[in-house]
Amino acid sequence: MAKSAKKKPGGNTIVRNKRASHDYHISERFEAGLALQGWEVKSLREKKVQLTDSYVLLKDGEAWLIGVNIQPLNTASTHYVTDPGRTRKLLLNRRELDKIETAVQAKGHTCVCTSLYWKHHLVKCEIGLAKGKAEYDKRQSEKDRDWQRQKQRILSQSA
Repeated sequence: MAKSAKKKPGGNTIVRNKRASHDYHISERFEAGLALQGWEVKSLREKKVQLTDSYVLLKDGEAWLIGVNIQPLNTASTHYVTDPGRTRKLLLNRRELDKIETAVQAKGHTCVCTSLYWKHHLVKCEIGLAKGKAEYDKRQSEKDRDWQRQKQRILSQSA
């Protein structure tokens, strides 16, 4: 008999960067591990994190997550110097790093963090190769989203 997985009420997603999907066309997504300190993991369990202005910087063959704000808990130890906006290292394979680096340099893409989530007991970061949207693209995606909402309402009322 298969073991049933216990689902948490909130799911596995810690936080999602909605602004990234609004401002960019995300072409390809990668899953990266995140090098964190203990107090940061505890804060992530309480969902005290903000991703709005985060991006990925490639430097010296490594990927760094910049602009993520993880607020320390009030119960955090006073022995640690907690820096909420520190730069965090992303853990990726060499092939993935090379692919991201060539895309960022050659094609004019940028790399942004789209979400943080739990995978078993580890914190994972979903990063995406992104290209900026023009203003008319943003309006079009808003119209499409509104139409999908209206279509769902019509279908649910007729059923």
